[in-house]
Amino acid sequence: MSVQAQGAGQAPALDAQHVLVVDDDRRIRDLLSRYLLQQGYRVSTAASAQEARGRLSVFIVDLIVLDVMMPGESGIEFARSLRESSDVPILMLTARADAADRVLGLEAGVDDYLAKPFEPKELALRIASILRRVAPRTEAAPESVRFGPFVFSIARGELLRDGEAVRLSERERRMLTLLARTPGEPVSREALAGDGAGNERTIDVQVNRLRRKIELDPADPRFLQTARGAGYRLVTDR
Repeated sequence: MSVQAQGAGQAPALDAQHVLVVDDDRRIRDLLSRYLLQQGYRVSTAASAQEARGRLSVFIVDLIVLDVMMPGESGIEFARSLRESSDVPILMLTARADAADRVLGLEAGVDDYLAKPFEPKELALRIASILRRVAPRTEAAPESVRFGPFVFSIARGELLRDGEAVRLSERERRMLTLLARTPGEPVSREALAGDGAGNERTIDVQVNRLRRKIELDPADPRFLQTARGAGYRLVTDR
């Protein structure tokens, strides 16, 4: 059910961005709903992956805040399933901040993660950052790079293979944008991590996921190559 009526003060605008909070803890759902409403978002909630699917069948949402630990279908399982048909940005909440949790979430296709406990302001900043990155671009003449059968528009963040769109997660889009801005030049893992949240292992996982989308043989990459000791480089057509 939508919880727009729970926040105090003025209701969000009808064109406000819509956030779906998925968490089995009612207290957390209510707290996040009230806070995000105060930040000007429209908010809907779900207590499980099943309820979340019901919300998504009715509403168009701009971002999902998803708890990793839920009874039944976990947040990671739900994210993995959702990625088969949708590229809606996902910010995952996890009670543990170890690398294994981060890797599982990134492999499932989430765009960012936040370890509990956290300050609501940090959550709002993460959400705003993700939504800025996925906002439509308006450049009239986008700069593009070509590699093999692929064309990547740097301005639009759009990847085409033989004219057909290739679905990218927001983190994959951001990484490819950084690589395409300096074709042939190495980009460090730190730069690819961007927000400082990724270590070498998590960035390597994301690179491998991107390679599976653009390489004929991901184990012997032609386009997204490792620059030993420096990071990664995108090899484009001349």
